Amino acid sequence: MGKHYLIVGASSGIGLQLTNDLLEQGHQVTALSRTEGNWTKKVNFISYDINEPKPIELKTDAIDGFVYCPGSINLKPFHRLKRVDFQADLDINVLGAVEILQQVLPFLKKAEEATIVFFSTVAVGQGMGFHTSIAMAKGAVEGLTRSLAAELAPKIRVNCIAPSIVNTPLASKLLSTPEKIEASAKRHPLASVGTPKDIAGMTSFLLSDQSQWITGQVLHIDGGLSSVKMM
Repeated sequence: MGKHYLIVGASSGIGLQLTNDLLEQGHQVTALSRTEGNWTKKVNFISYDINEPKPIELKTDAIDGFVYCPGSINLKPFHRLKRVDFQADLDINVLGAVEILQQVLPFLKKAEEATIVFFSTVAVGQGMGFHTSIAMAKGAVEGLTRSLAAELAPKIRVNCIAPSIVNTPLASKLLSTPEKIEASAKRHPLASVGTPKDIAGMTSFLLSDQSQWITGQVLHIDGGLSSVKMM
């Protein structure tokens, strides 16, 4: 029997791939995004800009899962970062998720079982130059994940995926040429950059009943970057 998932940022990149995967699996999706996406089947589309929060009206009694996909890649030397840069990354990556989740949490609680998935970055645990602002914001996402997993157990599971660079529109400036893609791939033990399918596949697993005994985890889907050192 199909489930009903709420995907924020469903029109592009990982969110688009995930939405289409869930639709093909026979699930129902409510999509929150600024614009409509190239979805393979009909979704319940709600126009929403995370920079302009507003009340959300869901046409359902319950939702089985919530995924927050919006993110940012703000890479600058620390001395060039302003307060507005840190605030923007926090707003997009953390506070936007909190504002929406607080609205829809009653719908998750009405489901028999529900699951929440956030996204972090390999840079939180790895330590990378020029990543101060985004790593700080995503570090807050990881803290949010573990705290909510404790607070919402046992009925709602909460997990987080921490990818390395993924070939999406968000990373287009970093992967804009074959040479840049090759250089990025060489930094990973598996000699490739991630694809939306890689991350969407793990997200689908975390949403499914196959992951019923997993909560409070930050899963590194990063081509081995965080744990494997090549000789």
